[in-house]
Parts: sequence; C-alpha cells; structure tokens
Amino acid sequence: MRIPNLMQFTEHHRYYIFRDFSLSSLDGRMLSLIYQPMIGAFAIGLYQQLYHSIPGDSAGYSRLEPQRKLFLGLGLEMNEKSRRQVVDAASRLEAVGLLQTSRLGGSLLEETVYEYELVCPLSPGEFFKNMHLAMLLRDKVGKYAVIELRELFGSPEPDELAGAELEKENISVPFYELFKLNMQSFDSELEQALTEVAPSRQSAPRQELASAGIAYGELLLRFPRNSANRPYVERLRGNDDGLAQINYVAYKYHLSVSAVCRLLDEDEVFDSSGSLNVDELQLRANQLYRQDKKREDDRQRMLAKTPMTNDAADMQAVDEQEDEAEVLEQYYLPVPEQLKGRCDIQQYNMLMRNEPHTRFLRRFFPGAVPDWIEGVFERIDLNYRLAAPVINVLIHYVIGAGDSGRVTRTFLDAVASNMLIKNIDTFEKAVHYVREQAKLEQDKERRREEASTGDAGGRPSYGNARGSGSRGGRAGNGRGGLSGKPNIPIVSEEYRNDPISADKLEELRKLARKLDGKT
Repeated sequence: MRIPNLMQFTEHHRYYIFRDFSLSSLDGRMLSLIYQPMIGAFAIGLYQQLYHSIPGDSAGYSRLEPQRKLFLGLGLEMNEKSRRQVVDAASRLEAVGLLQTSRLGGSLLEETVYEYELVCPLSPGEFFKNMHLAMLLRDKVGKYAVIELRELFGSPEPDELAGAELEKENISVPFYELFKLNMQSFDSELEQALTEVAPSRQSAPRQELASAGIAYGELLLRFPRNSANRPYVERLRGNDDGLAQINYVAYKYHLSVSAVCRLLDEDEVFDSSGSLNVDELQLRANQLYRQDKKREDDRQRMLAKTPMTNDAADMQAVDEQEDEAEVLEQYYLPVPEQLKGRCDIQQYNMLMRNEPHTRFLRRFFPGAVPDWIEGVFERIDLNYRLAAPVINVLIHYVIGAGDSGRVTRTFLDAVASNMLIKNIDTFEKAVHYVREQAKLEQDKERRREEASTGDAGGRPSYGNARGSGSRGGRAGNGRGGLSGKPNIPIVSEEYRNDPISADKLEELRKLARKLDGKT
C-alpha cells in the first residue's frame, strides 16, 4: 500500500470490501500453515477481518464503513502507530497476492474511499510452482520444513498405480452431448438481468479494438463439437476481453468465421487453464493470412490483368468504424504524395492512428505489397512488438517519404530498433520522433552544404607549391578535388644551404666525442 502521507489514511476515511469467492477448509489451512509464516499473524488477522465483513455464504461488496471499525476489530488505537501497522500488514498481503488495494476519488466523491479486494489463496500445487513464494517460505522456515509442508498438503498416488505405464482414456460426457440448447432463440432480457445481478467487477474503461463483428453464438455454432478445445470456447461466453481479442485478430488478418474456428481448434491456442493465448493465435493467423495472400496473388495473375481492389470503398469502410481514437491537430503528419487526392490530412491521420499495419501498408501500393516489405513489417509486429500506430508512423516515415534509398531492410530494421530503444510506444511519441529525425536530417544537409561551400571558396595551403600541387592532384583524382587531410608543411630547400658558424661546429664536435666515450 503506497501511502506517502499518513494523513491520507486515517480511521475517518471510509472503505468497502469486494470478494467473489468463499474460503474452503483447504484455503484456511494454507493461510495458517503457509502464508502466516511468511507475512505474520497480524497480516493474516487483517485478511480474516476483511473476509468476514461479508457473510461467508455470499460474495460481492460490503457496505461503506469508516476505517475506525477496522481498527477496533484489530484491537488497535486511533493513532499514527496503528495506521503504520495496518499499512504494513496490507502491504504484506498485497506482496503475496492476497489483497489488492485501491483509492477512489473524483468529482462525484467528496472524500477519499478505500477499496480492499480480497484474492483467494493459491492451491498447494500452484503455490509450490511459484518459485518466489516458495523461496520466501524457505527463508522463513527452512528448506526441510518446506519439503515437509509440501508432503503434508498432498496425498500420494496408490502404490499399485505409481510409476505404472497405463493407458488412460477419457470417458467423460461433455455438456454438448447430454444437453441441447436452442442457440437460435437468444434471450437478451435474461442475459441483461444475469449481468446486472452478478457480483462481478466492472472492468476499467479501455480503448475499444477494431472488431470483425463475430458474435459468440455464431462462433459456437460453427465450432466442431468433438474438438478438445470446445470447453474452452464455451467459456468465452462471458469473456468480453477474449472475444474482443479474437475479433481484432480476425479483423486484422481478414479472417472469416470458419477460419477463426479452425485456428481456435489448433493446439496451444489455449493454455492448460483454458485461457486464450493471444500471441499464438496471432502468429497462426498471420501464417494463414500469408498463405491466403499467396493463393490470392496466384489467382489474380491467372484471372485478371488489373487489380480489383477498391481503395475508396476500403477507406469509407474504415472511416465508418466506431470508437476510433482521435488525433489532435498538433500531431497531424502531412499526406504523402502517393495518397494525395484520395484522402485529406484528417482522414489520413485517423487511418494511421487506428488501422492495423497490414491494411495501412496496402494503401501505398497500387497492387500487391512486395513480399519482402510485408515480411519486414511482420517481423517488427510479431517479434519487436511495436504498437500498431507506431508501425504505421514508421510506414509513413520510410515509405511515405518517396525516397527509394530508404526502403531497405537495413534502414527499416535500424529505425524500428531505434524506436524500441527510445521506448516509442504511442502514436504521439512516434510523431515526435519522426519530427526530430526530420530536423536532424535538415541540420546534416545544411552542414554538408556549408562544408561544400567552404571547400569551393578555397582551403588554406601549407608548404611549398610543389607539395601542394602533388597532394591536390591525388585528392582531385580520387575524391572530386576535396582532400580529407590537411597538407602538412615540409622543410623547404632554402634551409639546406645556411652556413654553420665555427663556434657551433666546435660544439657539435665536443658532443660527438662525448657520445663516443672520448674526452
């Protein structure tokens, strides 16, 4: 719990509790034998005090109460020491994953309200797989005590079956074989009522992803009944985030409902707990998209002489999308020459801010996108994990500039790497980066012009004319008259015929005899 000033956390502030689980006897044993040695008895007492504020046979929210009730329930006095003690205990609970604390404020509230969201303890198997928690327990009770506790929470397999190689056949009856639901008649009133009374958390507002418009019922009707992933797909009914991710991948790679069902039926798309693996789904969708694109290119070469794409209709379809992120005028980038006349500056920046890179890249080419260019941006998307608006700004910076010397694998990879190093993860940061690069390029061009102007005006000469002429000739042959190094002065002929005085000559002779060991 991050409290910079204890006056922001007093017994007068109000709080409420949320939990959507009920503790079992195994959970209680985990709290007393595993978590209590790690974080202390007072922290576990705070957890129990918060848990019992809601009846044990129900879930949801508690009433708003002043924290005085919490302090009195823990046997604390109303002073600064007690506040520090509660903050420390809550921080320990948060560190081991038993509590999440939030502070609510705003114009609708006249005061600060604290929210305590309780989290169910891990099961024994999950706890001992979590290495940092297991190592903390080892530091508190010792290695052998941890081993004993692990054996205490697990019952061994029967000796007759332990280590034996047996054939295991799953003969369980799935839901869709025993029960038949009428998927055609959808009761919206019932679903709305269940959603309103369900004690679930309201998710924080997030940016809406572009959607292919695939409904859950349509996805379930087309999904094979005998698939091993069928139970995981059925769980998507109340998972709005999972459906949004699937719809965004389908929209990004132009996938139909049957193609999405085929991808969801593959291995490793869902993990062992049934959660959707978005990265794996996107990778397989990209592979399917590349295969379909190659087949489409072959079909077009065989059946058509001109491209059949309608860019105007495509732009209009994208413009009609809802919940697009707005672009402020100060972040507008100019429309490239390739797209002038097809959209204005506002439409262009909205497309660059909201479209996937696969659709945005196609607008710069009259026909198909070259494979190597599409491959470079796929690597930037899947491996480098740049955000979609940042990739679109990169496309504008490299391809929209119209400079063929920039459109190389090396330059694209260098710019993408530089964006990663500078933590360019938003559209606004990418626009700022592009403008800075443009200023640097203008400064380099100006310095280059000044340098060439200075060389044309004349460079100071050193040494005799003979040496300067020979060096200048070699530089002119190799580098267009510009020498990379200055001419170093050499000894002139006029110093070789100077007479030496008698005293100087005698001094040189004495020095020579001394060096030879003669006196």
